Amino acid sequence: MARDSRIRVTSCCGCYSLKSGAIFSGIMCIILSVIAIVLLFTTNIQFKVIIFDLNSTIVKIIYTINLVMTIILSLCLTIGAIRKNILLMLPWVVLGVLILIALLFSVIFTSVAYFIEKKEVHHVLYGVLALLFGLLAFVICTYFWIVTYSYFQQLRQEKNSLKIGPYGRPYSYQRP
Repeated sequence: MARDSRIRVTSCCGCYSLKSGAIFSGIMCIILSVIAIVLLFTTNIQFKVIIFDLNSTIVKIIYTINLVMTIILSLCLTIGAIRKNILLMLPWVVLGVLILIALLFSVIFTSVAYFIEKKEVHHVLYGVLALLFGLLAFVICTYFWIVTYSYFQQLRQEKNSLKIGPYGRPYSYQRP
C-alpha cells in the first residue's frame, strides 16, 4: 500500500467531487468563523482558557485573532482548491490536524469539567450533551478534513506525474 493512500476518499458525501468538498470546507469555515466573531462580541458568554486564568476581554481578543487566522487560511484553501494550487491549500491542511486535536481535547475537557462540577443538578446532562455534540462536530470536521486532504493529495499526484526529467523519466522514477 502506498504511503499517500492511507487516508483517502474518492468523493465528498458520495456524490460530489473532492474539489467541491474542499471548496465547501473552506467556505463553511469562513462562514462559521464570521458567525463566531459576531457571537463573541454580541453575546454575554464567559469564555475561559484551560491553562491560564485570563481576563475575559483578553480571551475574546485571543479567540478573535484565531478566528481571523482561520478565515485567512480558509480563504487560501478556497482559492487554492479553485485554482488547483497545492501551496495555497497546504497551510489549511496542516492547521486542520492541529485544530482537530485541539477540538477533541476541548470536547473531552469540557465534558469532564461538567461531570465533575456538582453545583447544579443538570451538569451531568450538560456534560453528556457537550460530549455528544462535541464528538459529532469532531467527526464532521474530520471527514471534511479528509476530503480536503484527499483533494490535496490528488492534486499533488497530478503535479508530480507531469514532471519529466531531462532523460524522459519522471522525477519520481524509481529503479525496479
